[in-house]
This record gives sequence, C-alpha cells and structure tokens, in this order.
Amino acid sequence: MEKKLYVGSLSYDTTEDSLKDLFSKAGKVESATVIIDKISGRSKGFGFVEMSTEDEAKKAKEMFNEKDLDGRKIIVDEAKPMKKKPFREFSGPKENFGE
Repeated sequence: MEKKLYVGSLSYDTTEDSLKDLFSKAGKVESATVIIDKISGRSKGFGFVEMSTEDEAKKAKEMFNEKDLDGRKIIVDEAKPMKKKPFREFSGPKENFGE
C-alpha cells in the first residue's frame, strides 16, 4: 500500500486542518490537502492525506473508511497515480491566426 490516501465524499466545511487532525489519530500525517475548485474557490469534495509510513496509511484506511467527518460518511482508499493528459494542439480556425 502507498502512503498517500484518497479521501472522498468530504463535506464542503472540511478543512485541511480538520482532515489532518482526524488522520493524526492513526499516525504521523505528512500532508493533508483538500482539493479546491479554481473558479468557485469551494472544495471539490475530496482530498489527499499522506501518512509517514505504509503501516500508518493502512491503519488510517481501516479506522476512517466509511466513518463520519463533518456530517458526511467519508471514503478512504489508496491514492492512484495521476494519469498524464495528452498534449492537445490548438484546433481552432487557422485563417487569420497570427497575422
């Protein structure tokens, strides 16, 4: 198991500090991040927690998966590596472009 955990179904009221406080009950938290929408500035309802060891990550998953946090039953699972998005070239109209 990786040390980084995905935490889903977060309340919009959940903060990085409250996430870190909860997960610190399972061990040392290296980082806790709530993903924020760039446009609205509001939580997207998920985040990531990185524990200091794989054993602590496993313990955190067992302790907190489907448990209540800020009125929501959260989902805790191993974080998957981010897939690289393919580079997309400009596909708009080419006439008068750059003239």
